[in-house]
Amino acid sequence: MAAMDIGIDLGTANVIVTLGNEIIVNEPSVLAYNKKKNEVIAVGTAAHDMLGRTPDYIVVVQPLVDGVISDHDMTMLMIKEFVNKASRNLMVKPQIIICVPSSVTDIENRAVIEAALSAGARKVYLIKEPIAALMGAGADITQPCGWMVVDIGGGTADVAVVSFNGIVTESSVKMAGNKFDQALIRYFANKNKLLLGDKSADALKRTLGNVFEPDSALTTVIKGRNLLKGLPEALEVTQADVYEALHPCAMEIVALIKSVLEKTPPDLVGDILVNGIVLTGGGAMLGGLDRLIAQHTSSPCRLADNPLECVSRGIAKAFDCSDSLLDGFERVSMYKYK
Repeated sequence: MAAMDIGIDLGTANVIVTLGNEIIVNEPSVLAYNKKKNEVIAVGTAAHDMLGRTPDYIVVVQPLVDGVISDHDMTMLMIKEFVNKASRNLMVKPQIIICVPSSVTDIENRAVIEAALSAGARKVYLIKEPIAALMGAGADITQPCGWMVVDIGGGTADVAVVSFNGIVTESSVKMAGNKFDQALIRYFANKNKLLLGDKSADALKRTLGNVFEPDSALTTVIKGRNLLKGLPEALEVTQADVYEALHPCAMEIVALIKSVLEKTPPDLVGDILVNGIVLTGGGAMLGGLDRLIAQHTSSPCRLADNPLECVSRGIAKAFDCSDSLLDGFERVSMYKYK
């Protein structure tokens, strides 16, 4: 990858931008917009800190929901701001490669491409998330040998079997980090009449999250608003409580993996027994998820090294093998969508 090539991992929760092989930006997928002045006032971490704390004329938006673009205009502005952060010292227009979910539609592809072109890209490439994730995890996908990847981000879980540089079978479900948080909020609202905020639910998931053999001796204190009294309240919860809330969500991902395995050719399934199932993405760091998947699929399962950055590392590697990658990597011309 050349030093002036830009890679973008456009995630529901975070955007990671690489310049060459170096990560330049790793910030939340959030943008703050001033409606009176019609201008962007903050992006990334600065905008995330404004959530729930702004006057009416400043809107703080998360333009990607469940892995897809929900606000086309704001996504274009956000990508442009992040690209400008990464390319402010470049003398020529960069090549940009953007990672998209495996189930992305042509309309969503077009929105991403237009955003990159408006940000000043010389050429635009797209790469599918499972391909980038496996490459970033260190898998050799150039051989006719099966690899299974489960990439769990903030909005979607992508499951794919890859062999000989191409995707053989794939599927996705809108069950990932954000849905885990919402499950915790619903659970404690229904059981204890305690309403948690999104940030509190995320912190609880990181602290006590476990979907395999929870330890009831592990506890923490959560704080929120009592739904009956309308007053602040603190509550001590155990890892078993968190397990009860999150386990059904994890089983949806297990069911998706099973459905993909059922559609996979037998020889490749045999390869997966050897290579194992590779977990990538922030959502894959949920405690016990690898052991739960291994138990229900009878296949070895491992968490990739530094799973949060697997996709971005794979994007950085993609330019070096663009001639050999098949359906997972393509240079896109706008005429395709006109």
